[in-house]
Amino acid sequence: MAERNSIEFKVSARHALFTDPLTRIGGEKCSYHIPTYEALKGIAKSIYWKPTFIWIIDEVRVMKRIRTQTKGTKPLEFGGGNTLAIYTFLADVEYQVRAHFEWNPHRPELEDDRSEGKHNAIVQRMLERGGRQDIFLGTRDCQGYVEPCAFGSCEGEYDGAGELAYGLMFHGFDYPDETGENQLHARFWRPTMVDGRIAFLRPETCTIRKFVREMHCKKFGKGTLRGVEDEAAELGV
Repeated sequence: MAERNSIEFKVSARHALFTDPLTRIGGEKCSYHIPTYEALKGIAKSIYWKPTFIWIIDEVRVMKRIRTQTKGTKPLEFGGGNTLAIYTFLADVEYQVRAHFEWNPHRPELEDDRSEGKHNAIVQRMLERGGRQDIFLGTRDCQGYVEPCAFGSCEGEYDGAGELAYGLMFHGFDYPDETGENQLHARFWRPTMVDGRIAFLRPETCTIRKFVREMHCKKFGKGTLRGVEDEAAELGV
């Protein structure tokens, strides 16, 4: 039986582009072969999110064969106009994702909004509707689609394929409102895929971090955030 704070969903798209955001500014881009923690967290937040809680991505399952496709694009330049660049996307992707949410300890002003049952009910309703916001797989160029699923159901291309270790990869960002620090850091790790499954390290257990810049979190409180009780009542959940 699924926990009241958990979610399991399938996400699919024609293309995906999972890259290290610290090195992808301008020029050519080449996708990682597997999704990053930050990209999947962004998908979960597009399904439903409030600053009251933090999404934790537990595991991803690669359902289709990893294939790449190179395409010429015309991204915008910082100085205006367009330039020509070659992007290497993942093609025809599908993943099963298991995640859960935890209360954000650095948001004490939102303690009154901590209603696990109500948040979970809204999450499930939004998932059935395909998410509250548009779904993207790594970049806005790659729009995707989400739907509920039972994690581990259906056959995957890498079932029984054994272990495949990857080198150093981008994991995600440490944002001030989730760490209590007025700094933005990038996390890195070395993932291993076993039979098509990748179990993610929790953010706080990633030991390789890089300082990006100073950053301060936004404050919320009464009058600046709609309560979960009101949202649940409107949705009839």
